[in-house]
Amino acid sequence: MNSQSRVAYLSMEIAVDPNVPTYSGGLGILAGDTVRSAADMQLPLVAVTLLARRGYFFQRLDAVGRQTEEVVHWQLDDFLVPTGVTSRVTIEGKEVAVTAWKYDVTSTGGFTVPVYFLDTDLPENASEHRQLTGQLYGGDKRYRLSQEVILGIGGVRMLRALGHDSIQRFHMNEGHASLLTIELLREVRERQGRTEITDDDIKIVRERCVFTTHTPVVAGHDAFDLQLVEDVLGHRDECGITDAICHAGQLNMTYLALALSHYVNGVAKKHSEVSQQMFAQYQVDAITNGVHAATWVSRPMAELFDRYIRGWREDNFSLRYALGIADNDLWLAHQDAKRTLIDFVNRQSNAGFDADVLTLGFGRRATSYKRAALIFEDIERLRRISTDIGRLQIVFAGKAHARDEPGKAVIQQIFEAAKRLGNDIAVVYLPNYEQHLAAMLTSAVDVWLNTPEPPMEASGTSGMKAALNGVPSLSVLDGWWIEGCMEGLTGWAIGQRDQHVYGANADSLYQKLEDAVVPMFYNNRVGFIDVMRHAIAVNGSFFNTQRMLYEYMVKAYLISPSVTGTDLAHNRFTTAMAKRAEGAIS
Repeated sequence: MNSQSRVAYLSMEIAVDPNVPTYSGGLGILAGDTVRSAADMQLPLVAVTLLARRGYFFQRLDAVGRQTEEVVHWQLDDFLVPTGVTSRVTIEGKEVAVTAWKYDVTSTGGFTVPVYFLDTDLPENASEHRQLTGQLYGGDKRYRLSQEVILGIGGVRMLRALGHDSIQRFHMNEGHASLLTIELLREVRERQGRTEITDDDIKIVRERCVFTTHTPVVAGHDAFDLQLVEDVLGHRDECGITDAICHAGQLNMTYLALALSHYVNGVAKKHSEVSQQMFAQYQVDAITNGVHAATWVSRPMAELFDRYIRGWREDNFSLRYALGIADNDLWLAHQDAKRTLIDFVNRQSNAGFDADVLTLGFGRRATSYKRAALIFEDIERLRRISTDIGRLQIVFAGKAHARDEPGKAVIQQIFEAAKRLGNDIAVVYLPNYEQHLAAMLTSAVDVWLNTPEPPMEASGTSGMKAALNGVPSLSVLDGWWIEGCMEGLTGWAIGQRDQHVYGANADSLYQKLEDAVVPMFYNNRVGFIDVMRHAIAVNGSFFNTQRMLYEYMVKAYLISPSVTGTDLAHNRFTTAMAKRAEGAIS
């Protein structure tokens, strides 16, 4: 057991393995990529999350796109190892035992980052408490608050019980874990033999805590009625730290994390601006998300990189040398990945997808603001583009939250559009979007489509995965794409920045297809391959979790890169950051 971990990373969900279904989407995938890069970089980090014995859910879609949810059946002891360690938290006045299962994320160099999954399904617990680690994001407000007690308070206590006594920074990946600040305050007070909270206590805890917010809308931040908080947690003096934490009769988890963190960041520059406006009394910095390069690069593309860019896994910024990959080699690697996807789509749907047809991909959570059906705003115009300029086929995937009826309706809209288009444009919606399918889609379509309503896309990472594989984005200017879009070089923008009028965005989308994307794909293959190459060299080399973690180390964790033994990569990173700031990368 590594008891020298200096950073504890707590997240409601962490996608450590495609076969461990304890994640719902982007937040968990980001957390998993973060842990994988931490192992690669030998960062002394330990991660804590909740076990979801019933997973998120298995999605089924009927003939008209109606979604139903099923329990995910998986054998946790095939992947996780019991620690045999137990800690305890108090929920609703009762002592609840918490145990932990361990998953080791190990780099190719042999460095391991442990991930602990907290579990309350123990015989000594009452039946209602045994169920608290059964379903990810399940139940009502009481269930959700109880889960956050387990993650935040229980997470700190479990780390102590496991012997992780050298932790200097606690990183809250979204507000779900913010109750850890209350536990740290309790520890500080008890060491001093006091019950009251002092300014010095707050200062000590703030120095230890880091908070990353992912949600650009007020309604998306967890807040609980004070009566419920008292029922679940008992009376808490911490609510009186500032009026912002507990006001209007609620405990706001985001404000709790903001008040007790020395460093706060959004997950893209635009998202930081939005968050700064939402939380004006706090300083909100920006560290743009990334993805774990070695995880998301397809086998054919990885083999190509191995030939042209030795050491790209260890130094992701060296992917800038993709500018030297020969046209034919890059195209053949992409076609290899594409054929795998086309075969899969046709086996699943009998849709008659063709490897020679321009394939657009859209994969993310099905919810209204993602506007997945935007491309079908004018069915006849879309049909004309495919008939007169160049053939199109489109593949969709994504789950709607079980209680998100508008999100479920979007899936049905896509099914209806597919029916109306008939044989003119093949449209497929693949069920049960998860890590395997995400990797296949992002690496093998020709263009990655993204159409959120600004500024609702905090960051987004699927387009970053696509870029690593030479797949350019056609995207609304929101989230990371504001930073990654070089028009006609790394992809194409839909609309203007901060433009969110539905019809205007749809018109811009059709115009880009008509004037740029489709003609280039069919009539200027050399030009299209050059866009693919720049997607890798400019965006793939930068929007990765290796770069992201270096920023956290320097800005938030205050750990020297020399601690990780990766000084060479760090020097290349800092040089690249300076060049990018000067506009030298093109």
